[in-house]
Amino acid sequence: MCTSVFELTTEGAAPDYTLSCSGTGRRDLVATFTIEGRAAPGLFWLGWIGFILGAGVTVVGLMSGGDLASLILIVIGLALLAVGLIAGAGSQAMERRARGRSAYQGPSPFLVFAAVVPVTFVLQLLLVVPLGVIGIDLASPLAGLFGLLLSGLVYVALIRILVVDAGALTWSTMGLHRPTGRDLVDALFGAALGLPVVLLTGLLALALSAFLTLPESPLPIAPDLPGAIVNVVAAAIVAPIAEEIFFRGFATSAWLRDLGPGRAIVRGGIFFAAVHILTLGGATFEEGVQMALVAFLIRVPVGLALGWVFVRRGSLYAAIGMHAAYNALPVLLALGAAGAG
Repeated sequence: MCTSVFELTTEGAAPDYTLSCSGTGRRDLVATFTIEGRAAPGLFWLGWIGFILGAGVTVVGLMSGGDLASLILIVIGLALLAVGLIAGAGSQAMERRARGRSAYQGPSPFLVFAAVVPVTFVLQLLLVVPLGVIGIDLASPLAGLFGLLLSGLVYVALIRILVVDAGALTWSTMGLHRPTGRDLVDALFGAALGLPVVLLTGLLALALSAFLTLPESPLPIAPDLPGAIVNVVAAAIVAPIAEEIFFRGFATSAWLRDLGPGRAIVRGGIFFAAVHILTLGGATFEEGVQMALVAFLIRVPVGLALGWVFVRRGSLYAAIGMHAAYNALPVLLALGAAGAG
């Protein structure tokens, strides 16, 4: 099996790739359901037990009528699910490191993201109480900003625990380091390229709106200028930094090591687009499907562009700049239109 190794350069130059090959041998234990010969059988079983129990308890909670007891069951189920997925990711990383057949020897980005979801939901449910105590409306832009900050912290924490501490990738190889003047140039370069991406996706959305229902903005409604400013901060700063650390810095870097640039960019772009439809819903099943389809189709070119600029510039800051411009421009235009009105 041949694998390519990707490294980001600190100077922002084009990334460096190294190709290595090894025999495939017997079937990889990562893809089989057995404890025989595993490096961490305890983690493997903890992962499966946590996943099965957590999924079961969560389903029971969701079907229990919506009272306090059902909410407690949901929290317990999601917590068990999170433990199972984190343990599974740790087990997978140890197996890959022990067998040494891949250039990237950490957990799958898909599995790490699967662990992010229940952890974030549990923490957001727990966040509801203090926000309510201090009188913050859960549908307000400020609550939305807190939610984004929380999900960003979960991204970083799980990457730290499952990837960095496991020795699979370092923060520097993912493009995270103290910003320099070169990084500022990369961010501005990415932001400039973000403008035609906004135009392209806007035209695509306009074409799709002729026969499909467009999704609503994921940002909370801002009733006043302070709320609008909070939305801009959430869309143009918090979301781009958190998502680019995960989808480009971590996921695309991991896939670059084993798949090479082209396949890594495509996989990362599709993954990015798919994740953004998970929380969409409509008044009817058909409307929900249409919204999800539009959201996915619009974000695929965005994800591909973000992956391309990340690899081409060898800079996470370029991807953050593009993402920030893509998110901020529509919000600023809407804010300007509201002010003019």
